[in-house]
Amino acid sequence: MEQNIRYGYLDSTNDRVSVKMKKGQNIAGYPVGIVYIDDVYYPMLPGNIVNGYTFDFPVRLKAVEGLDCPNLFDVADGVYEKVLTACQKLEQEGVRAISGACGFFGNFQAQIADEMNIPVALSSLVQLPWIDTLLKKDQRIGVLTAQKDSFTDRLLDSCGVDDRLKRRLIVKDLGHEPEFSCIIEGRGEFDNGIVCKEVVTKALEITKEAPDTGAILLECSDMPPYAYAVQNATGLPVFDFTTLIRWLHSAVTQTPYCGFI
Repeated sequence: MEQNIRYGYLDSTNDRVSVKMKKGQNIAGYPVGIVYIDDVYYPMLPGNIVNGYTFDFPVRLKAVEGLDCPNLFDVADGVYEKVLTACQKLEQEGVRAISGACGFFGNFQAQIADEMNIPVALSSLVQLPWIDTLLKKDQRIGVLTAQKDSFTDRLLDSCGVDDRLKRRLIVKDLGHEPEFSCIIEGRGEFDNGIVCKEVVTKALEITKEAPDTGAILLECSDMPPYAYAVQNATGLPVFDFTTLIRWLHSAVTQTPYCGFI
């Protein structure tokens, strides 16, 4: 940490503490920054990572300029540089950690984490090794993804998923469902009740196919609005971008404990 730049919480006991801002930083108080896809067109419900009501703490959103779903999903030329630029802008603005608003940002997780001076967790998939340690060795992990064709070894390798863990995953795709496909195709509207049923149905397909499933991870940042419904239907722990971002937030915003003893 740069000398004399205070990290974290200020309270009434800090009124005589010298504070300093980084050169060029003109905002403050955003513990987590989130990069998101610029060129999309569909409803952003509460629970969606770019909806302002999703978190009860401030997050700093940053569009990756000119980026659309096909180019991100297919890891097109030039996407890495655009994502890196957005992350660097967030760091300059003073965020303490960076996440993403699409699991496929994980294609650049390892590269960008190595470039930044703050923690980076661009994809919900970085939780997979952690989830793995929570379960019995013979249990499976279900993953719901927006596009299975883009759910590649490259993506998983970048997110720290080894070959043994890959074999424990059971992956279901929602990108071709009648209503959820609006998110991929950018149709601008969908029937939310039907989308919820589509997500839950795929989760139940996982538990039917693999009764030994111990947890479900939602890869897509548009799926957290349905996490409760998935958990209610499956009776399993459900991880998603919100569990990841809240975890990041808790690590970079420690506050002093107080009370009576």
